[in-house]
Amino acid sequence: MRHVAFLGPSGTNSEEALLDLGLGEVVPLPCVSIDDVFAAVAEGRAESGVVPIENSVEGSVNATLDALAFDYELHITAEHVLDIHHLLVVAPGTGLEQVTSVTSHPQATAQARRWLSDNLPGRPVLAANSTAEAVQRAVAEPGVAAVGTALAAQLYGGEVLARDIEDHSGNQTRFVVVGSGICPRTGDDKTSLALFLQADKPGALLMILSEFAYGQINLTKIQSRPTKKQLGQYMFYVDLEGHAEDHDVTLALECLRLKLRTVKLLGSYPVAGKR
Repeated sequence: MRHVAFLGPSGTNSEEALLDLGLGEVVPLPCVSIDDVFAAVAEGRAESGVVPIENSVEGSVNATLDALAFDYELHITAEHVLDIHHLLVVAPGTGLEQVTSVTSHPQATAQARRWLSDNLPGRPVLAANSTAEAVQRAVAEPGVAAVGTALAAQLYGGEVLARDIEDHSGNQTRFVVVGSGICPRTGDDKTSLALFLQADKPGALLMILSEFAYGQINLTKIQSRPTKKQLGQYMFYVDLEGHAEDHDVTLALECLRLKLRTVKLLGSYPVAGKR
């Protein structure tokens, strides 16, 4: 039976995404961080891993992007979009007026920033590795409230003080499955790339965009990130419609490889819901 790593402990949104993906019979392997998920797959402790990559409110999860581009030779093999609903969870018997601090993963507290400011003003917000870890702490330490999931509250015996505290009702997170190899074409695919410039110069981004424009390839995302080598040096993450084996995409990538220092294929995989 396959082992699948995810950002744990049990009760995180990552575990919910794993359960929703329909990967068949698997052994879930909870990990303490996103980097540990990647390491579990790279070291063979798991065949694949599930990690968040993008949220509709807070944007990209940089730890995932950087692990794909810089730290590991793994590929995205699937994606899943999950509706996110946050709850305020406390130890049983704790009232809202007794809450002295709030803890959760930074992405989760950022997605409930306005609710926390309106209902728990002045309380310090403490970072946790995951929403489930935050719920565990809240249950163990009366006075600490966690921004977490219904699953975590149920698993760890937390009391729910408020539901749907996310600031935006359309809050969604895109999760990806990371593993080895490029998925076969399905006809409704997405490709992710990491693009590294030869040198920073005027028109560099225009040159990249032009190659995709010539092939009439639609980009669904483009983002710059530091190369971690020197201040002011950046690379680009790109998501595009199509598969790396599609003729127009193949041609665009061949042209870019002649002009860029590195074109790293992070994966070609079915669009969410098309597995």
